[in-house]
Amino acid sequence: MDAAGLQNIGLMDPSIHPLWRDTEHFTHRFAGIAVTARYVPTQSPPAGKRETADYDASAGDWYDRRSGEPFADLIRGGTALVIEDAPAADVGSIGSYNILEWKSRGCVGVVTSAAARDTDEITAERVPLYFQRPGRGIRPGRNEIESVNRPIVCGGVLVRPGDIIVADGDGVIVVPRAAAAEVAAYARKILDGDKEGRRDLYKKLGLQPDDSIKKPPR
Repeated sequence: MDAAGLQNIGLMDPSIHPLWRDTEHFTHRFAGIAVTARYVPTQSPPAGKRETADYDASAGDWYDRRSGEPFADLIRGGTALVIEDAPAADVGSIGSYNILEWKSRGCVGVVTSAAARDTDEITAERVPLYFQRPGRGIRPGRNEIESVNRPIVCGGVLVRPGDIIVADGDGVIVVPRAAAAEVAAYARKILDGDKEGRRDLYKKLGLQPDDSIKKPPR
C-alpha cells in the first residue's frame, strides 16, 4: 500500500481482530472481494413479555421485515462479507448458523465492526471471523438492516463493494479496488523475498520448515 501511495489507508482499527488463530496452517487468514451490509440501532420499542409462540412469531416477523440478510444472495466464491453494525448494542448479528450458511455460498471470511455470538461454535467451525467482541443478544428489538452493497465504515475505514479485504493475525486491511492489481503485484514481490530469506534462516538455525515459509501458489 505504501508503494502505491496509500500509506495508512485502509488499515482497520486493531480492535478488529480474529476470533481464532490457526498457527499451523494459518487458515484464519483470507483475502476476498467485499460485499457490504450495514445494520443500525432500531427506534422501535422492544416487545414486552409474551407467550413463547407469540414471541417466536414476532421475532420471525422482525427478521423478515426489519433485520434480514438480503446480502446473502450476493455471496459468491471468494466473497469477503463486511458488516457495519450497531456498535453499542449487545447484539450478535453473526452466529454459528448464518456464518456457516454464508460459507456454504462461497464466503471466505467475515469482518464486522461490532459483535458476534456463538463464538465457541464458530471457533469449532473454523470460519474466519474478525470482530470487536462477543455479543449475546439477537437482532429482533435491537437492530435493523439499513443498506446492502453500499459504502460503509468498518473499523474506522471506508469499505466499498468490490474492494479487496485482506485479513490475518495482524488485523484487516482494505485495498481499494482501483489499486488492487498494483498492490497485489508489489505485495507478492515482498512476500516472495521474505519467505526466501526466512527459508535460509530456518536452514541455518536447524528449524523444521512450516507453512509460513512455503512458496505461495501462483
